[in-house]
Amino acid sequence: MGLCSTCYTLKRQDEEYFGGLREAVLERDGYRCRVCDASGRDKRSIIVHHRVPGKSVMNLMLSLCPGCHAKIHRTKAVLSVVPPLLLQLWREQHPEGHEQKQLDFSSKKPAEKLVPLFKDETSSGSRT
Repeated sequence: MGLCSTCYTLKRQDEEYFGGLREAVLERDGYRCRVCDASGRDKRSIIVHHRVPGKSVMNLMLSLCPGCHAKIHRTKAVLSVVPPLLLQLWREQHPEGHEQKQLDFSSKKPAEKLVPLFKDETSSGSRT
């Protein structure tokens, strides 16, 4: 029994790029993104990511939606408030990358003395 051209191409790509493990990875992960839990409408809308580029080993591959996969590969700087798994995968791809830590600007106690930002507008007529 022969395969249609699309199925043949997918099978060939699976063997060439994923060592025949693409379907097994997708099945293991329930055809869902491991970071954000997005579901794939079909098998081709979920990407199998190699944690070590070019190494097709089951425990070094995982399913990601296109958005999370793009964040791993295309983001040059990352906020540390992204989901932990996405941050870990990003760090693997960008060992020298820059991480922006989230700054906490909330006040722990009231200010002792309020400092005006501008001179009183009524006395000077303009801000300086």
